[in-house]
Formats: sequence, C-alpha cells, structure tokens
Amino acid sequence: MQVSKMEESLLQKILVVDDDVELCELLSEYLEPEGFDVESVHDGKQGLDRCLSGKFSLLILDVMLPSLKGFEALRRIRAQSGIPVIMLTAKGDDVDRILGLESGADDYVPKPFNPRELLARIQAVLRRYSAPSETFLPRHERLVLGDVELDSGTRTVRCRNRTVELTSMEFDLLALFLKAPGQVIAREEMVTKVLGRELAPFDRSIDVHVSNLRRKLGSTRDGTERIKAIRSVGYVYAMPGKLKVR
Repeated sequence: MQVSKMEESLLQKILVVDDDVELCELLSEYLEPEGFDVESVHDGKQGLDRCLSGKFSLLILDVMLPSLKGFEALRRIRAQSGIPVIMLTAKGDDVDRILGLESGADDYVPKPFNPRELLARIQAVLRRYSAPSETFLPRHERLVLGDVELDSGTRTVRCRNRTVELTSMEFDLLALFLKAPGQVIAREEMVTKVLGRELAPFDRSIDVHVSNLRRKLGSTRDGTERIKAIRSVGYVYAMPGKLKVR
C-alpha cells in the first residue's frame, strides 16, 4: 500500500513476531488496508529488541519462536514496557493461553484464525489503551474502599499503603469492581467493558485477568478473599466498607 509520509505518520504500527513467513505476509496484506503499518520479525530475540524500541502501538507474539520463546520474550517485555500484546497460541491449548495472560498478554488468538477475528481483537485492545476506563470511570477520580485506593488520573493503585503494579486490563477491572462493591458483575459485562468485545464461547481471558488481579491485591487483613467467583455468573468484590469518591 503506497502512502505519503504524512499518512504514514498517522498509521498505527504493529509488530508481528512469528517464524511463519507466509502468515506474516498474509497479516500484512490484510491489516495494512485497515490502516496499520505492519513490520514482521521471525526470531524471538530480534522481536524482543524491536518491540523495546518504542516504535510500535501493539505486538502480535507467537508462542513458539526460534532463539527465544514467546513466553520468555513477553516476560522480558513486561519488565520494561506496557505495550499491548496479543499472543498467538495453538488451537485448543488452554495452558498456553493461560500462561500468556498470566505473563501479561492482553488477549490471545488461537491458530488457525480468521484474520477478521484478529483484526477485531486488535481494535478492541487498542481502544482500551487509547481511552481507558472512559466507559465507567471518569478521568481524575480517586476511589477509596477499605485499604485499596485507585487514582484514575495517574492510573495508579495502592493497597495497604503499597503501590500495586497492574496492567491496563487489571486496572480497569479493579475500577469496575470498586464502582460496584458487593454487587455481582456478570462475565459478559466485564468482557464488554474491560476487553472491549463480546464474550466468546470457551473464552477464559477475563477469568485469568481476575485471577491476576486477585493475586496482586492479596487477601484482606483478616484473610478473606477480596474477589469471589459466583459460579456460572461472574464475580463480586466482597471487601466491606463504604466507597469514597474524591
């Protein structure tokens, strides 16, 4: 696709790290007409270096890569960068999906996949990063519930007077919970508001994000769980106390 220098500067740059050359070419052919500038790398270490250059809006990362596996590359990326990441996993391999999300991936797409499905996931993730929390949390609002304090202006969270490092998805999940303490929130609503898409059959992404958030916050001072699962429905933030909005 031929574009001017001005148009090129407006394109969102996507890095694809996958050793399947034909797949990378297919993704470039499909995504570039949709307004993306796509660069492909076929080696894990090289992909890590390119990703950390700070030139990309989103990373599409395969699990199986030469020289450096996708999970290790993601771990190193997350230590230095908050770039949105979509993992490409083997079809039906739930272990890879869970490991990817636990390592800091924002979403995953199982191979083989329909390019339109990948495009929808890309757009949903980028929307969350470009306008986080706007659907349910105003900018410059501070929520305090018990020993948890969330500041939407600085996108920071403190729990028991310590800073808690959260991903963008985890931050938005916590904001959603704090806005409705004691109320059951359906998984469908969580996926729509936090992941920016509809809940797909057998999709466990939101469950892993909730699990990560629960682990990072820890239990309450009396040892009870902050976030409880309601079987076949969703989750509830069970922390007692009155929400303060500042």
